[in-house]
Amino acid sequence: MNSQNGTGRDERPYDIVLFGATGFVGVLTAEYLARHAPAGCRWAVAGRSAAKLEKLRERLTAISPGCAELPLIVADASDADGLRDLARSTRAVATTVGPYVWYGEPLVAASAEAGTHYADLTGEPEFVDAMFVRHDARARETGARLVHACGFDSVPHDLGAYWTVQQLPEGVPLRVDGFVRSNAMFSGGTFASALTAMGRGPQTLRAARDRRLHEPRLVGRRASAPVGAPRFSRETGAWAIPLPTIDGQVVARSARALDRYGPDFRYRHYAAVRTLPMALGGPAFVGAGVALAQIPAARRWLISRYEPGTGPDAARRARSWFSVRFVGEGGGRRVFTEVTGGDPGYDETAKILAESALSLALDDLPQRSGQLTPAVAMGDALLSRLREAGMGFRVAHTE
Repeated sequence: MNSQNGTGRDERPYDIVLFGATGFVGVLTAEYLARHAPAGCRWAVAGRSAAKLEKLRERLTAISPGCAELPLIVADASDADGLRDLARSTRAVATTVGPYVWYGEPLVAASAEAGTHYADLTGEPEFVDAMFVRHDARARETGARLVHACGFDSVPHDLGAYWTVQQLPEGVPLRVDGFVRSNAMFSGGTFASALTAMGRGPQTLRAARDRRLHEPRLVGRRASAPVGAPRFSRETGAWAIPLPTIDGQVVARSARALDRYGPDFRYRHYAAVRTLPMALGGPAFVGAGVALAQIPAARRWLISRYEPGTGPDAARRARSWFSVRFVGEGGGRRVFTEVTGGDPGYDETAKILAESALSLALDDLPQRSGQLTPAVAMGDALLSRLREAGMGFRVAHTE
């Protein structure tokens, strides 16, 4: 299959390059590709240390002997020329190198210029908005799909809402609420990205305002993701605490881009907790983190306590799980759906990023380009891939 910009598959040496392959989630993503990349898929791993890449290749060869000849690309996030060469060499690039607001733009720029499809793991709204303003137009010209948030942020929520909408009537106002539960730990890299985003409130607001000035207004339809109020959810039997993460923004952008979400769509995003003390303590904990993140010295100290590149071991990840329950309403119909999986921050995130890269490189996708959400860029193709890979998408109940 050819990419949207008309670049034939054989005109570039690789289908996928995984950048940041020697980091914690990068290694898990590389291992997933070693196990699951289809025969004939031409992929390579990239990072700044040749020695670490060599060790990674040895590790991957133990999984799949064919990886003994896996190409290694030495590239640094600050080397714009090297990243341009990397982007020109592949049909799709997947990157785990964050915090993206510090390290991510050169690869986005290179991908947009080269017509290369791009996927990352960012949950940083400032970065996503800034990349839209600076690189969406060029990506539209070259045919590149720039797809952010291709991990637990935000694919289960974006595709879960997309799946829920498909169970509801067409052409009517729709309301969907998502409720997230998990017992998982987060990585040092995720922690660093979250603290960075918390400490950049003014910059995040400016980036959002700048995006609104550049983004075309939706005509004849509405789509929103307001922050709901804390409440007890009878639908899930849990306390619903608003989650002001990027996930709601991603869902709303999918709704703006796709008519299937109806003329008036609203999405609300919650954490579901079982007890009132947890419901009261969660926002207080987050508030304390936001306050500390405003102090550079405190932010650096917190990040140093949980270094990027670290994370829970395989046994702890094997015990981890997530569930996102959706309640959708519209046209006199009510539907309860659920997306489920294993460890969200590592194993499932690696799976999602790898399958997103495979989809961007190999699947026959809708003819769209520019900065896109996962549902808009890959939609049914990625949903099918993730279901085949073991992630659960089910309709629990309809009324």
